[in-house]
Amino acid sequence: MAKKAEASVEDRLRALYDLQLIDSRIDEIRNLRGELPLEVQDLEDDVEGLNTRLEKLSTSLELIDDQIKGKKNLIEEAKALIKKYTEQQKNVRNNREYNSLTKEVEFQELEIQLAEKHIKEFKVQIEQKKEVISETKDKLKDRQAHLKHKRGELNEILSETQKEEDALIKKSEDFQKKLDDRLVNAYLRIRNNVKNGLAVVPIERGASGGSFFTIPPQIQVEIASRKKVITDEHSGRILVDAELAEEEKTKMEKMFAKL
Repeated sequence: MAKKAEASVEDRLRALYDLQLIDSRIDEIRNLRGELPLEVQDLEDDVEGLNTRLEKLSTSLELIDDQIKGKKNLIEEAKALIKKYTEQQKNVRNNREYNSLTKEVEFQELEIQLAEKHIKEFKVQIEQKKEVISETKDKLKDRQAHLKHKRGELNEILSETQKEEDALIKKSEDFQKKLDDRLVNAYLRIRNNVKNGLAVVPIERGASGGSFFTIPPQIQVEIASRKKVITDEHSGRILVDAELAEEEKTKMEKMFAKL
């Protein structure tokens, strides 16, 4: 804590701007990945969903096959009964018994017709489901190929940048330790409230970086004197002079090149 208290305002401004440059470089690396991680996740979800659909369709086909087998068994049983009743008709003692057996035969014939109708309907369902399965498999194959391609892109970017990002995150933590907590908290608050993550910006053409609002000459002189931490009244960003910014950029670029 003693070293932090002894640090001059200029030292703190330099450390702050260095921290900004490090965090901006981390942002660049993450932006390089862009939407790829989300795209990969979406494709993984699609593939999982299509596999689940195929499993359900396959189960549904098995159930229909079982139903067809059931109807075929029913037909065989009905044929056996028809044969039995027909044989019994040869030994009847009166018309009433004969007519009763005839009705049984007719009933079993109707059962066979109904079962055959159901079998035809089941076979139509099977063809329809097979068509859906074929379409789903084609879609799954396409999604898997796309997923493989996107994973390859993401892994390539990760392999190129992960080591640098990890090193930069460590550097960001180290540079935060050089500053007092109040200043770090202010920096993080500003950084989280702006779209581009720039909490510390240099003066460019008389205005704060990325702003069109001109900074009064007297304030510009104060910023250049590096005697106190000054924020832009319009954006709330911490301001540094262009010369300090250029010096720190040159220094940090050398450090980035070694990572």
